[in-house]
Amino acid sequence: MTDRTVTEPGTFEFEGALDTLCVRIVGGAVNVVGTAGGPARLEVTELDGPPLIVTRKGRTLTVAYEDLNWKGFLKWRDRHGWRRRAVISLAVPQQTSVEVGVVTAGAVISGLSGSTVVQGVNGDTTLVGLTGPVKAHTVAGNVEAQSLSGDLRVNTVSGDLTVVEGSGPGVRADSVSGSMVLDLDPAAGADVHLTTVSGEIAIRIPEPGDADVEANTTSGKVSCAFDELEVSGMWGTRRITGRVGDGGTRLRATTVSGAIALLRRPPVEDAPSFRKDL
Repeated sequence: MTDRTVTEPGTFEFEGALDTLCVRIVGGAVNVVGTAGGPARLEVTELDGPPLIVTRKGRTLTVAYEDLNWKGFLKWRDRHGWRRRAVISLAVPQQTSVEVGVVTAGAVISGLSGSTVVQGVNGDTTLVGLTGPVKAHTVAGNVEAQSLSGDLRVNTVSGDLTVVEGSGPGVRADSVSGSMVLDLDPAAGADVHLTTVSGEIAIRIPEPGDADVEANTTSGKVSCAFDELEVSGMWGTRRITGRVGDGGTRLRATTVSGAIALLRRPPVEDAPSFRKDL
């Protein structure tokens, strides 16, 4: 095992095979990108406060503060009162499994085929072009995902979830007050399950859809662009149920007081911007 204490901006390379990356920072931003070749590379562009500890143990690379552990990460408090900020970028092999934890910092993770786990407190997370399974747990940060083809699991307290071009085998998202906007082209047999207390849910699927739908809201409004589906309930709980196309994909959405909208994506050449549809 080798340790390196980083006290100022700089660039570092790591020879040899690498299959796991762990990052934990406070303030600033972290950017992780998968690459087809070359050694793993760390670039620290800003660093204020205590040093970062870079540890290489076998095939695992860790970049973190000494007093910031993964266990209990979402409840961490800076007992030393340090003012911290770190802006770092890492290039790692595409197959690397990644764990990223950020406090009041943004995270961008792209181009990986290994598993990805993100925990965030007051920081937004952006996920792009990931083919492996993804888990994201945030307190107040938003999660934005584009072109994901792996399984996606998201849990937020007040952060919003946006998914564009999602084609994985499943999406499971839970939130207290965050809204969810998903543009999906799910794989055959995919399972999509969305739950929020007060947030709104909007889902767009392509024609013909091929989905078995069960969506309900206790007191929110509903809208549905598929004539094949039944909208029921005049007072209290309202539901959208039925089958679109040949079915197969299971689509479930539940909110207590938020609205639910199920939208139809027209053929690509005629498709307007998703956000304009909303």
